Amino acid sequence: MKTFKTMMLGAGLGLSMSGAAVAQDTIKVGVLHSLSGTMAISETTLKDTVLMMIDDQNKKGGLLGKQLEAVVVDPASDWPLFAEKARELLTVSNVAVTFGCWTSVSRKSVLPVYEELNGLLFYPVQYEGEESSKNVFYTGAAPNQQAIPATDYFLEELGVQKFALLGTDYVYPRTTNNILEAYLISKGIPKEDIFVNYTPFGHSDWSKIVADVVALGADGKKVGVISTINGDANIGFYKELAAAGISADDIPVVAFSVGEEELSGLDTSNLVGHLAAWNYFQSADVPVNAEFIEKWKAFAGPDRVTNDPMEATVIGFQMWVAAVEAAGTTDVDAVRTAMYGLEVPNLTGGTAKMLPNHHLTKPVLIGEIRADGQFDIVSQTEPVAGDAWTDFLPESAVLESDWPGLGCGMYNNDTKTCVQLTSNY
Repeated sequence: MKTFKTMMLGAGLGLSMSGAAVAQDTIKVGVLHSLSGTMAISETTLKDTVLMMIDDQNKKGGLLGKQLEAVVVDPASDWPLFAEKARELLTVSNVAVTFGCWTSVSRKSVLPVYEELNGLLFYPVQYEGEESSKNVFYTGAAPNQQAIPATDYFLEELGVQKFALLGTDYVYPRTTNNILEAYLISKGIPKEDIFVNYTPFGHSDWSKIVADVVALGADGKKVGVISTINGDANIGFYKELAAAGISADDIPVVAFSVGEEELSGLDTSNLVGHLAAWNYFQSADVPVNAEFIEKWKAFAGPDRVTNDPMEATVIGFQMWVAAVEAAGTTDVDAVRTAMYGLEVPNLTGGTAKMLPNHHLTKPVLIGEIRADGQFDIVSQTEPVAGDAWTDFLPESAVLESDWPGLGCGMYNNDTKTCVQLTSNY
């Protein structure tokens, strides 16, 4: 029996050592997206996108001679839990990189963790700007790549004279709307013609707010809604618009957080003509996008749609792979250095370039909602360079981000000093 136990112990140790060796032979990739809670409607697809990219890369032979291994965690739409799960990814799982977060409050929650532990986060969603961390690459849109061009479309193409800025109550909508309010006033829109309202995550009773928006146009001026509503609250908002008989001709809505994935769960028959501003739509008619859609449906299922944060995830993943190959290592500092100036294809037929401020060049697209839940692209710009600090808030207009040149993400051009970024949310 003693001999048998010794043999079994040796076999167990052998298995354990074999598992450790396998673990050392993989490069771990963290996936930090909500798979439950109010944001799961949007984030689950991004988890699947990363898994698809990892699978595709492994079929090509992996990276640096090793296979990639996904480490998926669920922060469950709980912002403090994002920080806990981020620390787990970096200290327990020892991931080389993380792709994750949707809301700015989740990103702000994990930011101190990635800076403390010198981790690397790719953030794939449009956001409010006003940030540039050396540990984050922002592959979604800054305000000058989404919010400002969408507002210009309302002003110049639709003749909107009064604005309802409706958002979920957290940092992204509040900061974006501060920027937009300042921008609208600079364009000659009186402050009293700008209605601002915030609601909690998961808000469902939209009757009074929609009535307030309708009342805004009682004087006959054309009203438009700029929506920074996030998550499943969008379902109730659009249902209330339809119940009130409001069409896009009456009061157009342009949304910054509603794409193909969100519309796939809605009856869109009454939403035709309302708008969204993104940097990618599934309906982009170019070969590279057709190839991507085919690959995605083969991986995830024939009924699955694509959307803008997916494209931002793909761009970020491709850039990280290219930077690791150029650096010859997954070391964060070496990869960061290799990222600057990298260019990879986007899914609208152009290229995305990583800038010294950790933001991308991106085209801006305006799409009209179709009855089938897709978008007709009605406007598209040339690539726009993402701006970490807006020109429309005085305290930000003097700031510059230049990590390889100045070694600073918050350089004050008036005082010629590097300011410490604080995480306030």
